Amino acid sequence: MLLNTTIASIMMMATTAIHAGGISLVVMFIRKHPAHWATRHPLVRLRAISSVVLLMFALSLMEITAWAAVYLYVGALGDLETALYFSTVTFTTLGYGDILLDANWRLLAAFESANGIIIFGLTTAVVVSAVQLVYFPKPTNDDARQAKAGSDEIPLKGATKRSPVNKHPF
Repeated sequence: MLLNTTIASIMMMATTAIHAGGISLVVMFIRKHPAHWATRHPLVRLRAISSVVLLMFALSLMEITAWAAVYLYVGALGDLETALYFSTVTFTTLGYGDILLDANWRLLAAFESANGIIIFGLTTAVVVSAVQLVYFPKPTNDDARQAKAGSDEIPLKGATKRSPVNKHPF
């Protein structure tokens, strides 16, 4: 039991670090290219959200693969395909139950499920934040001044003249 808990703790720290690194990339991109997020063209919005979703998905695949490698390393599963399948089903908490681990490693799978729930919660938070930035941007102080002056346009912070933003979200 101590070995399972130790391995699970190390894996949870590793997967959280992988995900935090990906979240940092998204934040860096947003801060570096604010006009990209302020655009109103539907295809640019789609590309922005799709990029975030695909990055988060790629990170989850890396984490699932790391868990699969652990199952192979400790001898809980015999081949890579089975380990990836079991890890995916466990990480996503789908839990088909068609592959069962030996009693020595069952607790490790339970920890992977808990880890998956936490990671998918982080992913959801990042995607929701990206959707808010793209579809419902916060007005700046300049926007309030322009609104008082009667202007129809509310430019976003970082928006350029080529990407005007009006006060309607759609």
